[in-house]
Amino acid sequence: MQRATNAPQSRRRRKKILKQAKGYRAGRGSLLKTAAVAVMRSNQYAYRDRKKRKGDFRRLWIVRINAAAHENGLSYSRLIKGLKDTGIALDRKVLADIAVSDPQGFSEVVRAIG
Repeated sequence: MQRATNAPQSRRRRKKILKQAKGYRAGRGSLLKTAAVAVMRSNQYAYRDRKKRKGDFRRLWIVRINAAAHENGLSYSRLIKGLKDTGIALDRKVLADIAVSDPQGFSEVVRAIG
């Protein structure tokens, strides 16, 4: 009786790792052990940075809103507090978009909070 090795599944598993490592330099793209480590690490970075991207965009929006608020004679914190107090429900993403694409509209928002 021959020894069962589950060769087709093993080959599929190895090919999957090497396919994910396509484009990596040197042995990281062609040698199974180093490719497996590189792929695992790149997946960890990708997972972490998908979470991190959200904070990066929030920081960008805050910088843009702060710059537009200062052009209108307000600080960022006073603008956000004024929006909350008057009940204007605009999130930072929308405010930043207004600040960049429609400065007149942003000035209207600033005037609305008093």
